[in-house]
Amino acid sequence: MKKDQLINRRRALIAGAAVLGAAGAAGTARVLTAGQAAEPARGAPLSGPQANRALKPSAYRLQPLAGYGPPNTQLRTLVRHEPFMRVSGRGRTMVLTFDDGPDPQYTPEILRTLREYDVHAMFFVCGQMAADNKDLLGEMADDGHIVGNHTWSHPLLTKLSRSAIRSEIERTSEVIDDAYGEPPSWFRAPYGEWNRATYQIGAELGMEPMAWTIDTNDWARPGTRAIVGTIQKEAAPGVVVLSHDAGGDRSQSVQALRTYLPRLLDAGYHITVPRRK
Repeated sequence: MKKDQLINRRRALIAGAAVLGAAGAAGTARVLTAGQAAEPARGAPLSGPQANRALKPSAYRLQPLAGYGPPNTQLRTLVRHEPFMRVSGRGRTMVLTFDDGPDPQYTPEILRTLREYDVHAMFFVCGQMAADNKDLLGEMADDGHIVGNHTWSHPLLTKLSRSAIRSEIERTSEVIDDAYGEPPSWFRAPYGEWNRATYQIGAELGMEPMAWTIDTNDWARPGTRAIVGTIQKEAAPGVVVLSHDAGGDRSQSVQALRTYLPRLLDAGYHITVPRRK
């Protein structure tokens, strides 16, 4: 499948989830449980599954999580007996995520910027990159960032066998556990391409799925101004922002972060990450 086709399919997949950012615009962070209405989270940390406890695939979410807000009919959820996401803080809360790293050239610059503004983010790392840059995962842990699983080699998982999918995910979790100090609680499929096997295997390995609501399209290198413009135009309470810190020349992504991050903070946004109880 050509890259442009993958991008179109990816956008179609997350189209239904995109409304969650707008739904959160009422100004209160939410916690969702299956069969319950959303209720405000009063300063409680985000919670996810215990890293060493497998979730039951039969009770697993069929669409990747992207943002938070009231339940939406376009995101069908099976029976679940605990929150799948809880976010601390109130009002304008956002999550920044970076995929495909860590990269020894661009990731350190992103980490420095986040440290400068005392902001935490999520990094969905590929095992091949993480294995060669374990020091950067250690730095992420020291700074309070969340490291998620983005497979070993960034393949199109929907074209792989179950055993190959498990290998891609499991090997990466092992590297993260070794370098970061604990196994990942979050998983993001490459290209945003998911299938039942991907959800089930991620669940069995104790991870929640994470998608996004704002795609900066920085992978296409549209220019720093364009990346910043996308963030500023689509920023809203509850959104999850997709950017990249590896996979090519990410100098635009680095410079864009330095531009839009202080603007978001000045506008009153609280940049946060999911945490376990």
